[in-house]
Amino acid sequence: MALRRRETIFLLNLFFLISLLLASVILCEENLSDTESEEIGGEELSMDILRDEAVARIYQLGKVSDADSYLARTFLSSASMKAMNLIQNWMEDAGLKTWVDYMGNIHGRTEAKNSSAEALLIGSHLDTVIDAGIFDGSLGIICAISAVKALKVSGKLGELSRPIEVIAFSDEEGVRFQTTFLGSAAMAGILPVSVLNITDKSGVTVQDVLWTNSFKTTEEAFAKVQYDPESVFGYVEVHIEQGPVLESLGYPLGVVKGIAGQTRLKVMVEGSQGHAGTVPMFMRRDPMVAASDLIILLEGLCKHPQRYLSYDDGCEGVPTESLAGLVCTVGEISCWPSASNVIPGKVNFTVDIRAMDDSSREAIIAEFSKRVRHICRNRMVNCSIEHKHDAKATHCSKELSSELIQAVHSAMSGTPWRMKEEVAVLMSGAGHDAMAMSHLTRVGMLFVRCRGGISHSSDEHVLEDDVWVAGLALLQFLKKVALN
Repeated sequence: MALRRRETIFLLNLFFLISLLLASVILCEENLSDTESEEIGGEELSMDILRDEAVARIYQLGKVSDADSYLARTFLSSASMKAMNLIQNWMEDAGLKTWVDYMGNIHGRTEAKNSSAEALLIGSHLDTVIDAGIFDGSLGIICAISAVKALKVSGKLGELSRPIEVIAFSDEEGVRFQTTFLGSAAMAGILPVSVLNITDKSGVTVQDVLWTNSFKTTEEAFAKVQYDPESVFGYVEVHIEQGPVLESLGYPLGVVKGIAGQTRLKVMVEGSQGHAGTVPMFMRRDPMVAASDLIILLEGLCKHPQRYLSYDDGCEGVPTESLAGLVCTVGEISCWPSASNVIPGKVNFTVDIRAMDDSSREAIIAEFSKRVRHICRNRMVNCSIEHKHDAKATHCSKELSSELIQAVHSAMSGTPWRMKEEVAVLMSGAGHDAMAMSHLTRVGMLFVRCRGGISHSSDEHVLEDDVWVAGLALLQFLKKVALN
């Protein structure tokens, strides 16, 4: 009898333990299911904001143009003003307080719990080249707005440890006034006030354009555009790579370690204008032929610099490795009077020289200038060279770059592009607003893959999922440097 009672008690206890175990398993499964649902919901939310909405906005902005058959938005043009209104509305939708400064830069800012904390600046440019692609500049602005909106929707925007400010710069390309970084250089304090008097091809000054669009930019107001370096934590820019490296590696993202230095020149050649049928060939002072010689000289100098560079006695010259990435371009040429039956009297052309090493770039410019004088003397024409723009090479912050690398790893950990190797670290041959902003604060850049490496063209293209993963990486970066 006692034995049966003990067996019954044992079986009851065993049943109770099994019931507890089953209940625990069921509870764990429910919790796991809830967690998975939250993760799925978060992923759907991030795709909705960081991919679907972001891509739609990029394409919408790509339709805002001063031309009917191609994309063109220059400094404070009619299309730029329309684009500014769109961007300002999107910033406000993301929970940002907005304003436009005296150089036409759009700002969207959210404050932090610590009102005295240094602000993180994120941005890119809203202007374009002529016959542009839709991603150059716009991608960086939209990704930044989308990442901030994702923080807002998740309820994190009120928990920031430092302010975040998104900036859409009014001019980076320099198409209208042949002077790059009008927006970012003014903020960084490196743009001279004399720039207000520069004219475009129609004789309109920068100040005229600003006043026409209701920006009462005086010399005093111009000074107010500059930021205090003590108030800024750093500047980060998302931008398409504009080259083929990431695509060749199969990676959607890369981190930039530096930006090549850049010089823009205007070469003016003046000869003797005459009748195409009556001036003998040996008596001509033809600036077009002389300009052709100069352009061929530039190509040879930049393709094979060591064959051309000359040095003073005792100088060992420029190391070959420092010439890596050297590129030279003649992108614009004009002549007067530009008639088929007239020997031109004047020919002007532009020169764009870029190199990772500043001393190498300067050596190329010096050698080109010396040989220009020699060729022009032999051709019996007058030549002059005007420096239009000069920017030293920029080195990105190691600290910001390290955080961006971690953000890329984190963003891609749950995607088909999960990093099997180190994140690609690249040099940029193209100029960016980060170059100007480096005079204000430390900078970091995130590159996004583009098809065929094509940019400054209507064929420019970025995959929708690459826009998404770029937004994810920027969001992870913000969480690390602005939330913690």
